[in-house]
Amino acid sequence: MDAKIDITHPLDPLSLAEIAQAVAILTAAKGLGAYHRFPIIRLEEPAKAELAAWRTGGALPRLAFLLVLEVTTGEASEAIVDLATAHVVSFTTLPNDRPPYGQPPIMIEEFIRAEEIVKADAGWRAAVAKRGITEADIPLVQIDPFSSGYFGRDFEKGRRIVRAVSYWREDIRDNGYAHPIEGVVAVVDLVANRVVHLVDEEKIVPVPKKKRNYGREAFPDTRDDIKPLNIVQPEGPSFRVDGWQVTWQNWSFRIGFTPREGLVLHELGITEGGRLRPVIFRASVTEMVVPYADPTANHYWKSAFDAGEYGLGRLANQLELGCDCLGLIHYFDVPAADDLGQPFTMRNAICMHEEDYGTLWKHYEFRNGIYETRRSRRLVISFFATVGNYDYGFYWYLYQDGTIQLEAKLTGIIQTAAVTPGEVYPWGGMVDEGLGGPTHQHFFNARLHMDIDGGGNTVTEHEFVPRPWGDDNPYGNVFDSRSRVLKRELDSPALANGETGRYWKVQNPNLANSVGKAPGYKIVVMPSPVMLAQEGSTVAQRGGFAKKHIWVTAFDAAEKYASGDYPNVNAGGGGLPAYVKQNRAIENADVVLWHSFGHSHVCKPEDFPIMPVEYAGFLLKPNGFFAANIAMDLPPETNAHSRDNRAGEDGGEGDGKGDRKGGGGSCCH
Repeated sequence: MDAKIDITHPLDPLSLAEIAQAVAILTAAKGLGAYHRFPIIRLEEPAKAELAAWRTGGALPRLAFLLVLEVTTGEASEAIVDLATAHVVSFTTLPNDRPPYGQPPIMIEEFIRAEEIVKADAGWRAAVAKRGITEADIPLVQIDPFSSGYFGRDFEKGRRIVRAVSYWREDIRDNGYAHPIEGVVAVVDLVANRVVHLVDEEKIVPVPKKKRNYGREAFPDTRDDIKPLNIVQPEGPSFRVDGWQVTWQNWSFRIGFTPREGLVLHELGITEGGRLRPVIFRASVTEMVVPYADPTANHYWKSAFDAGEYGLGRLANQLELGCDCLGLIHYFDVPAADDLGQPFTMRNAICMHEEDYGTLWKHYEFRNGIYETRRSRRLVISFFATVGNYDYGFYWYLYQDGTIQLEAKLTGIIQTAAVTPGEVYPWGGMVDEGLGGPTHQHFFNARLHMDIDGGGNTVTEHEFVPRPWGDDNPYGNVFDSRSRVLKRELDSPALANGETGRYWKVQNPNLANSVGKAPGYKIVVMPSPVMLAQEGSTVAQRGGFAKKHIWVTAFDAAEKYASGDYPNVNAGGGGLPAYVKQNRAIENADVVLWHSFGHSHVCKPEDFPIMPVEYAGFLLKPNGFFAANIAMDLPPETNAHSRDNRAGEDGGEGDGKGDRKGGGGSCCH
């Protein structure tokens, strides 16, 4: 899809022309110059109530949000620009020189500049020389400018800094993470353009020199027994795309994209009986944090907030047909802006396709010979972001039975630590000789602005409990479901519990379903560990959202992100823990359901040189939302390309019409 598409709806992302227009208006109005940068430019989205008024003929301004950074002073400002009237609605300087501080996300140009600053620093050059790095080696040394965390030190307070770690490479295509330079960390002030603090530990750990490369040339002998697996849709896909609007199998939604979150789904609803029923007004991943469990100099401060400190959308990949996305693909190109505010197109940033997902429902009744099977198909909407060493895929799945799923795929390269020969790495797992991988956690937070049937929503918590022996349980087999209504925000922070099967429902208490109950959706979460860092630690204060699986807040347009607006070099205390302290009423209200989920990773040899994908996510399943299984009307389709591999190329004895003897097709009825 062309990123220059005409704007047809108030939720459509800013176009290339609108990005250029917003920058021009603000530059002229505020006298911006050569030293101003734009870490974020996005649509300032209208709220649910504003859209409702627009649909009845009300006026709705087209607004752009711009985050501006003056790189010579570090002054940051937020601006709202009205594109229709060509004026600046607001321009607010951020108080990033006062607690809890906080900085705009790190920009691409700063990554490049930080490497130049580090390599030019005499102290750093002397430190790496102690570890056998020669002047001839330095041009190929890999510098990773890493978001710094916060520990209350003077060089952190109100400063725009990164901490930089280094990796030896003999060749530009070498995997630097196989060769960490341990015990050397440079703190770079990106405004002063110099190293303001240098860690150079007394203990010298040898740099591992064994190559663990992953480019194609590193594996010249590849498997030769993989036969083609083709996905064929000769009549085209079942979805329809109109600009940023998508319809598929009764589902309807709009695609959005922001520099911080990446992919956003707007106005997600499903049609039943000719009526479009809203489910979620807005869904996205607003934050993720990766805290490390190694207390040594190179690692204790690592706790990347990949959305708030870098921007998942800004780091989105250009997806490749047949590799990232398989089958009949529809790509969305995304209008974006570089650090200078210049518009450009992110090609193939979002991938959408259908895929088979096995059996949806099935029953064989031997008494009357009725044998019915329907295959499940799901719509996949996805994007991938590369944040330094890790690559993250975010996949939204829609199913024909009304289920919604979010799956995060984690791959890329683990952080590594050099280990003295003969010693064992104590803070994680050994992945090779002289090379350890620090134990760490990955936490994502999904923000789900719920809209079940378009009214006030209530969240309830449920769990299963065994009923005590008694007259009403004489055989000891009875168990009950216990529930409670979350009435105020402080009722909501909660942990999943696999022992009791704890789950949550979002319902519309103003309506009744076919059995007289409130229609709703159930969130199915995994009872995985929450953040294990101690209370009071800086990472726990900054990433407090990861201390609970579930949070519920009353909608507030200013509360967009689980970690708060600016987690970069922030002292913490913001985001979800601060939002719920207001203890607003959330019963039969406009509510936002936030879910923190993730993966705890003890590194192992199989994770290197590139980690096979790990998965994390959740499901939203209809629970009293429909009167029956809405997938009963699926046709008993036979796949003519299915084949019994024991038969010949012509399908053997079968006639291709569902006969079980042959291979001409799968039998669905």
